[in-house]
Amino acid sequence: MTLQWTAVASFLYVEIGILVIFCLPFISAQRWQGIFKWSIWNRLSQFWNKGFLTMIIILIVLFLDALREVRKYSSVDHNKDAKLNPNIFDHMHMKLFRAQRNLYISGFTLFLWLVMRRVITLINQLAVAIGTSTTLQTQAESANQAAKKYMEENELLKQALTEAKGDGGKKDDSEETKRLQKEVQRLSEELKSSTDALKKSKSDLDGMKKQTEGLTKEYDHLLQEHQQLQNQLDSGDKKDN
Repeated sequence: MTLQWTAVASFLYVEIGILVIFCLPFISAQRWQGIFKWSIWNRLSQFWNKGFLTMIIILIVLFLDALREVRKYSSVDHNKDAKLNPNIFDHMHMKLFRAQRNLYISGFTLFLWLVMRRVITLINQLAVAIGTSTTLQTQAESANQAAKKYMEENELLKQALTEAKGDGGKKDDSEETKRLQKEVQRLSEELKSSTDALKKSKSDLDGMKKQTEGLTKEYDHLLQEHQQLQNQLDSGDKKDN
């Protein structure tokens, strides 16, 4: 194997290792997001897009070169040459095998390079969705508790207002009744605003849950594709041996 294909194969193994680490279940999306926010990645972010596109171009060129070699050695008829030189048949099959091997290596490397970027994007989106969902759930619980509190106070004020109306109609009771009526009106308005906030929080929470489920399904789909490709690569290595 030449130096360039050794480098491509090493890069492929590194990609597989990184994707396997991403699949570890005990590392949450929030923790990965925290790792992605390290200062070293912020410094390299300005070169990330250029490096990503450069690697894609290099892998595409190598893939096309390997494809050309495969077509070259597949289309030639070696029967006549094999009669003159029996070793040339095995030699040409060896070159065809190497060309096919290089084709698989460059193709899988290119595909996993795209998959790895997509997986990183999905992990970040999943972490943001989980964080937003947790925040909305906390806000919904707070609004629910506040609504219950206002409802209890409202009931107590209604009872006090009823008792005040049953008294002798003194001046002090009349003033107390007006004050209680204002307090009831204020609490009713607060209860209404809290109820509206609770409904909005629940609606946002449902939307974030649906988005989280969609991201999780897409993430699982990519992991399944990665596992299938890894199995194909392992079977290809066994054939090589």
